[in-house]
Amino acid sequence: MVTEQDKTLEALQIAIQMEIDGKEYYLKASQESSNDLGKKLLKSLAAEEDVHRQKFEEIYSTLRNKNAWPETDFQPDRGKRLRTIFARAIEEIGSKVKASATELEAVQTAMDMENKTYDFYKNQGRNATYDAERDFYDTVAAEETEHHRVLLDYYEYLKDPAGWFVKMEHPSLNGG
Repeated sequence: MVTEQDKTLEALQIAIQMEIDGKEYYLKASQESSNDLGKKLLKSLAAEEDVHRQKFEEIYSTLRNKNAWPETDFQPDRGKRLRTIFARAIEEIGSKVKASATELEAVQTAMDMENKTYDFYKNQGRNATYDAERDFYDTVAAEETEHHRVLLDYYEYLKDPAGWFVKMEHPSLNGG
């Protein structure tokens, strides 16, 4: 008979594997990136996936040994570090970036991965047995949303650097 704990442990194993796969993808994509911004941003995303994996492994171990979801002290930075890396690199590079179709595809794939991970974590949160479990999954889902937003900014920047700057600067025409 499959217990609630078994289901929870299985979900944690899936989450751990998703984070491992994400890290591997980001590291590979960073090596194949044709610009420094991509390399830095994708390596940072790989590091964040590793942090998530480690947290899931800690929870898995505790749950397996104590039969209860542990209180977690997981306090993600809500994408601040990634946005800082992105902003600093943009200042250095400006609008002189060239992106290959392969790089754009890699970023699109990464955004799709983040969306799937978000959906999985939101679903796990909705079906959570413990309040701490729901809160944790909701927090990690929010972090995945931030990853997606940073990747979307990067994608739009790669597609049209000058247009991206115009959009971010929010220019307005002043007739007077």
